[in-house]
Amino acid sequence: MPDDGDVEPAEKPRAGVVTCPSCDLHVAVSEPNDAVELYRRHADVTGHDVEWERVAFDAEVDAEDVKTALVELGERHPDGVELGRLAAALTDSGVAIGDALDAVYDLRMSGEIYEPRDDHVLAV
Repeated sequence: MPDDGDVEPAEKPRAGVVTCPSCDLHVAVSEPNDAVELYRRHADVTGHDVEWERVAFDAEVDAEDVKTALVELGERHPDGVELGRLAAALTDSGVAIGDALDAVYDLRMSGEIYEPRDDHVLAV
């Protein structure tokens, strides 16, 4: 039986890895919305988009557009879908994080979605 000195501290959970193909940047993120924050900072400084390289959480949807993906994810996340989770769900469809955020903005401005809390959205 190991004593307390042999117990390793719990590793912080990881949501996955995002990358910038233009810069060869690879960053592990702990929460889905960390990818959105990284995108915002990186795009402001470099003008480059970042994309999900590896997703380590459930973000699978049968959708190729933002609104359909949001409706599907909203059924599993009634308190709001994290923007990072939504962007990750669209990765397999080839939608970049920046494109997903642009589509979210357009949907919000047209009244089709709302933001119950910061960086979490739901369809109306």
